[in-house]
Amino acid sequence: MAKHLLVLLAGLALGAATGGSAAAQAELLMFEQPGCIYCARWNEEVAPEYPLTDEGKAAPLRRLQLRDPLPEGLTIASHPVFTPTFILIQDGTEIGRIEGYPGEDFFWPLLAGMIKEAKE
Repeated sequence: MAKHLLVLLAGLALGAATGGSAAAQAELLMFEQPGCIYCARWNEEVAPEYPLTDEGKAAPLRRLQLRDPLPEGLTIASHPVFTPTFILIQDGTEIGRIEGYPGEDFFWPLLAGMIKEAKE
């Protein structure tokens, strides 16, 4: 009983914090695999600051393994071939992708452009 009450209160607090908005949250999927040097480079250059940025707040990161089955509820244009592949989703549907990691000087503007386009 107490556990259900805590879940209910957490849900109410979340609704209040978001203004009760039913707007869909975007999410950035990162497909990676062991041994990927470009994934390691992204992890060094971008990962530590990602959740602190406007982009990270607009589209929280979810990491997925390249060879694993796609989680239920996600629809993407095609399964990634390269790692890392970043897929921006909203309402469980792909709305943009970045294949590979071109370096942080290119990554941030590409991601910001996808997020901006998704909001329009």
